[in-house]
Amino acid sequence: MGLFTELKDSISRVMDRLFTDDEPKRIGIYGPPNAGKTTLANRIARDWTGDAIGAESHIPHETRRARRKENVEIERDGKSVTIDIVDTPGVTTKVDYEEFTDEMEEDDAIRRSREATEGVAEAMHWLREDVDGVIYVLDSAEDPITQVNTMLIGIIESRDLPVLIFANKIDLDESSVKRIEDAFPQHKTVPLSAKEGENMDEVYENIAEYFG
Repeated sequence: MGLFTELKDSISRVMDRLFTDDEPKRIGIYGPPNAGKTTLANRIARDWTGDAIGAESHIPHETRRARRKENVEIERDGKSVTIDIVDTPGVTTKVDYEEFTDEMEEDDAIRRSREATEGVAEAMHWLREDVDGVIYVLDSAEDPITQVNTMLIGIIESRDLPVLIFANKIDLDESSVKRIEDAFPQHKTVPLSAKEGENMDEVYENIAEYFG
């Protein structure tokens, strides 16, 4: 019985490899809270499927569970790729309920912080187990050199995953794309404003090239 099970598992793994190129690539959208990950996910999903993925908010940790949009086909300059977008919760080293108390009652803030902490764990699980590539979103108006960014980029590199860094919020006066390029020179950085839809052609060209 054990030999039969091992043989079945071996055949299953071979078949998975044979058909893997026909399956959509699972592309995780990662980054710190409030970098604009869900805004970007919604922009991509609406442009190519007409549907949004999730709610957007100025309050940190609006996304507290990973959300997925399947079979998003992106075409640019003769290249195309079909991806499943995985919009993940913002990753941080600490979630304090007090950062929400200006926006909601204390009980709601405590619940949000607990859910956000669980969301961080889920995001890390996806990164270690279930994504084929990463779009890493950073707020270009903020300092990119943080413990979280260094840690996540290191994990992505250790898994040898293809990654694009998106310098979001270039519509803001304080934006500095160069600061992000200097922080992570080993990776391609693409400037954009997901909110305003600026530079989305270059975004899609790079997605089709890197993940296709």
